[in-house]
Amino acid sequence: MWFNTYTFGVFLAVVFGAYWVLPPRARTFFLLAASYVFYCWKTPVYGLLLAASTVLDYSCGLGMERTQRPHARRLILLASLLGNLGLLGFFKYIDFFGSNLAGIGQWLGFQTTWTAYDFLLPAGISFYTFQTLSYTLQVYRRQISACRDPVSFALYVAYFPQLVAGPIEHAGHLLPQLQKTRSFDGDNVAAGAGRILLGLFRKMVVADRLAIFVDRVFAHPGEYSTASWWIALCAFAMQVYFDFAGYSDIAIGSARLFGVRITENFRRPLMARSVADFWDRWHLTLTGWLRENVYFPMGGSRRGPGRTVFNIWVLFLLCGLWHGASWNFVLWGAYF
Repeated sequence: MWFNTYTFGVFLAVVFGAYWVLPPRARTFFLLAASYVFYCWKTPVYGLLLAASTVLDYSCGLGMERTQRPHARRLILLASLLGNLGLLGFFKYIDFFGSNLAGIGQWLGFQTTWTAYDFLLPAGISFYTFQTLSYTLQVYRRQISACRDPVSFALYVAYFPQLVAGPIEHAGHLLPQLQKTRSFDGDNVAAGAGRILLGLFRKMVVADRLAIFVDRVFAHPGEYSTASWWIALCAFAMQVYFDFAGYSDIAIGSARLFGVRITENFRRPLMARSVADFWDRWHLTLTGWLRENVYFPMGGSRRGPGRTVFNIWVLFLLCGLWHGASWNFVLWGAYF
């Protein structure tokens, strides 16, 4: 279910009305059920993947909290990493790596082939994989306690406003809000509705209108001048920003309707003055996740300039691959 559809508008109105009518004890169950309806609307079977990640990391969190042995804790964390990244890798990257390995084999003189699986990529799998891993990593580092309420934890993983396109939430920020009993607040509703309208404007009025021109130029390059190409490239950059920022606005506004504040994801990135400044403004929850869970564990900038450059290189290659399983995304990451 996509945010810019009448279906989502009706869904959100029904869920919002029912949520505040229900007694507080029933609200978490209801919101969890609504989140699975949202996620399974088009492809119900992929709800099983979401449930599998939830069960895996809920169990791993409890397991790490119940043992003080470092070796056992590392093994449990490894199970979480392998399980989650294994699912992500299988559905998103298996054809990319398989076809490239087959190509290398042919280049070396072997008769290698690869039959593509052509999976329909589960919606939001990159986002909820990183979000649920954030929980196990924080429990492993003893930054938060393991969640003992399976329903609240399942809602943390599946919370529909930010399930399919982020922002990627920290468990320490989102989980306590979902576990707390919230009261109806007219100011929250007004702020949330305003943010949703801003997001719809950015997505449907700005991004989708720019896409008409951009798609036409990209589809028939020979029919346009060099100046048109440059305009289309700049318009494409703005299209990507307003599309993604608009979705984030709708997510933030939808969550606010239920009294939940999720993290801002953009800070005027098109006004950045340098590449470093851009990444301090663009997709803040992804860059924050990669910084905390990849860059810092590798040593960050503490091991000399050579190692710092290497760490940044690895970070952005992974960032490129996270965005898409193709060489253009790898080169995009290498460029940054």
